[in-house]
Amino acid sequence: MNIDLNCDMGESFGAYTIGNDDAILDYITSANIACGFHAGDQNTMRETVQKASEKGVSIGAHPGLQDLIGFGRRPMTVTPEEAYNLVVYQVGALAAFAKSEGTQIQHVKAHGALYNMAGKDAKFAEAIAEAVYQLDPEIILYGLAGSELIKAGNKLGLSTASEIFADRTYQQDGSLTPRNEANAIIEDEEAALNQVIQIIQEKEVNTLQNTTIPITADTICLHGDGKYALEFTKEIQGLLWQKNIKISKPEDF
Repeated sequence: MNIDLNCDMGESFGAYTIGNDDAILDYITSANIACGFHAGDQNTMRETVQKASEKGVSIGAHPGLQDLIGFGRRPMTVTPEEAYNLVVYQVGALAAFAKSEGTQIQHVKAHGALYNMAGKDAKFAEAIAEAVYQLDPEIILYGLAGSELIKAGNKLGLSTASEIFADRTYQQDGSLTPRNEANAIIEDEEAALNQVIQIIQEKEVNTLQNTTIPITADTICLHGDGKYALEFTKEIQGLLWQKNIKISKPEDF
């Protein structure tokens, strides 16, 4: 049994630093690097690509809506064509940094509101999958397990990685509970760890509606900007080893 550990990174901007990227890179297999629209800038992008490459961590682009103030988490009115363009623009920028450092992008994972929009809206999902495919059909597309984005990627022939979240609660339809609603975040560390093991071993997850739904996991999302992000990342890595679950990049599955 294999699982990938991915983390959103490079979300600093100028002199404003978010998270503990350097330390977390020692415990993950894939890094989703912000591309400047919701967070990050040219300096942070290059630095994060360099550090991830040095530590053998897969490099992924993390494109989001053009909303620095809202950190890309606020829904915006954009068309599927605009979504296509913003993904090409951002992934292309990170791909250039990767190439300049002698490496390449392995995956793409949309951020925040764009991720959630593509999870439920087939047209948005198709636009994002098409953008990735046109850039490089060998890139792995990350998306919420069971979402429209995974379906769109599979339909085009992209390799996909079904993503689960350790610290987020689920709705009956398999979507994540919106951050602005009660109980969206799992604050209890033990409960989050138990959810991860339940999903991986039993292929199911409990919802806030007190039901259990089926779910598939290829990769676990870890948020690098939390107060205890590093400690939680270590805990998850240790628990997976204890359960004889191999941690590896999706391309090595």
